[in-house]
Amino acid sequence: MSGIIGYIGNKRVVPVLLEGLERLQYRGYDSAGLAVLKDGALEVRRASGKLRNLRDAIRLNPLDGTYGIGHTRWATHGRPSDENAHPHKSGVVSVVHNGIIENHQILRDALKAKGRTFTSETDTEIVAHLVDEELKIDKAIGLRE
Repeated sequence: MSGIIGYIGNKRVVPVLLEGLERLQYRGYDSAGLAVLKDGALEVRRASGKLRNLRDAIRLNPLDGTYGIGHTRWATHGRPSDENAHPHKSGVVSVVHNGIIENHQILRDALKAKGRTFTSETDTEIVAHLVDEELKIDKAIGLRE
């Protein structure tokens, strides 16, 4: 079963999220990842396998900030891999998700027809694209972000 953690505060977010993911390990998982926002830039690090692989990915390509989300994944759509690990990002949107999106293929096909490119086999990535698509539409018609 997957696990989700989020943090907003004054502490450095990466250690907080990693500690939270460690506490969720008992639930079982095949991959893990973080999305962190700092200075207006959203960065994602993901790794298949154990949390130590995510820690290694962060050590090789550090990220920092004061808020973010973390996720441990138990595969339902797509094999366990770095690409299929959560969080998924599209534009300024990053998403983690537990559960199954039953109509994911219909949504994926519709988004591909609009020119969207997917980097994973997961149903969750669709949510990031759907929200990003709506934000772009809202911006185009003058609604505030």
